[in-house]
Amino acid sequence: MRTYPVYKGLQKPLVYRGFKGKFIAYGICTLGLGLVLGGLSGALVNMYFGGIVTIFSITGGLLYTSSKQKSGLHDKKRSEKIHIHPVYLSRGYGKIGI
Repeated sequence: MRTYPVYKGLQKPLVYRGFKGKFIAYGICTLGLGLVLGGLSGALVNMYFGGIVTIFSITGGLLYTSSKQKSGLHDKKRSEKIHIHPVYLSRGYGKIGI
């Protein structure tokens, strides 16, 4: 009988350079949008202004992403209110006809 090793880390989130799970995609999108925004501002205004916009937008976006990551992968809003859902069933529910 042959035995095979089982990889035990399948339930752990993917980690790349400190970013976990969905925040990896957020970081990549931040880099892409920062480059596009810097390129557009560099083409329309000035090359040096475009470089500054690129640096600040990428840095700000990655800092924001890392701060959101500290809330957790499954950050949900927790409401302190009491929600009462009305019941729309009548007494004749399930009757056929009138």
